[in-house]
Amino acid sequence: MDVSDARLRALEENPGRMPSDMRRVAVVVGTRPEAIKMAPVIRVLEHEPTIKPIVIATAQHRDMLDQVLKLFKIAPDYDLNVMLPNQTLGELSGRLIEGMSTVLTKCHADYVLVHGDTTTTFSAALASYYQKIPVGHVEAGLRTHRFYEPFPEEKNRQLTAVVTTLHFAPTLRAKENLLAEGVVENNIVVTGNTAVDAAQLMSHQLDTTFTMMERDLGADMGVRSHEILDQVSRKQQLVLVTVHRRESFDAGILEICAALETLARAYLQALFVLPVHRNPNVYGPIHAKLGQVPNIVLTEPLSYASLIYLLKHASLVMTDSGGIQEEAPSFGVPVLVLRAVTERPEAVEAGLARVAGTARASIVSEGHSILDGSAEWFRVKQANPYGDGKAAERIIDRLLRELLSL
Repeated sequence: MDVSDARLRALEENPGRMPSDMRRVAVVVGTRPEAIKMAPVIRVLEHEPTIKPIVIATAQHRDMLDQVLKLFKIAPDYDLNVMLPNQTLGELSGRLIEGMSTVLTKCHADYVLVHGDTTTTFSAALASYYQKIPVGHVEAGLRTHRFYEPFPEEKNRQLTAVVTTLHFAPTLRAKENLLAEGVVENNIVVTGNTAVDAAQLMSHQLDTTFTMMERDLGADMGVRSHEILDQVSRKQQLVLVTVHRRESFDAGILEICAALETLARAYLQALFVLPVHRNPNVYGPIHAKLGQVPNIVLTEPLSYASLIYLLKHASLVMTDSGGIQEEAPSFGVPVLVLRAVTERPEAVEAGLARVAGTARASIVSEGHSILDGSAEWFRVKQANPYGDGKAAERIIDRLLRELLSL
């Protein structure tokens, strides 16, 4: 059954719950990845006549969150503005729970949707549970089964699952993880990942609006944007790199930097683009170690439009980002995961990604194999295992059925 047909059938089966009887659904976003992946969900909610969406921004990451909200034309109904310099996870969690509790009292939500694995995710879910408001967890069920990898994301996911009513699992593997933890199967919906929805939407906009891409690249990279456009036009190798994980701070970051310098000096015709996370544990070491390597472009965090443009034209992506692991397969780009383990093994199993770790020797070896074309594991023609671009529709279809039963 088509998702739109399923929604219509649900409405027909419950004629007493038509547009005059609106349900209020709060959507919580705190970080840039959450905003990107929840934007398609908000978009579908806005077109659902029986639902009133309420967007709550916690601003766990202020600037990067605002950038995405503006891009997708999302205006939060509430903004907690919890970001403070150098706050601990405990302090952040306390402020989030207190702020969410206040907002939930005001907005009278019938359901709360949270996303992924951040401190915002778990804190918002817990605050909702305290007020007996059911929670839907988008991107549920991802696991590494390692206590501190990634930290604190692994436990945020598991703890959120404990207070969740509906688990929107992106893949069958994620569903299996939830079943193994005792979640009732009827409360799990395999939807695909909304990261694919967002990437397809932005890719289409870039294809139809070239000036948008030029503007965003120019704003993000200044004069070096022309260097990138020239690299793409000449079909020279372009390597996108992102690093931000807490478990890689200190020794891991230094090893990654050493590997990148080695690869950059070995492939002088390639251009390495590294948007540098603003956390000082990342920003300082990267600029100190890589700032003078001529074919490495260090930038501020990129707009989502610029990121998708680079993904579409990259020869290789090296990242510890979960979202990029999900987005890159849509564009047939090989991914080297700069972590010891990933909670997204589907792309690895499909021959679209490889776990390289954070050791210099491993990263250099795997990087060489892609850039010189000798990697036997990479299978470019595989479909994206994370979805087909209709995850948000599936989420709202099941949510609507749940709301009609309340």
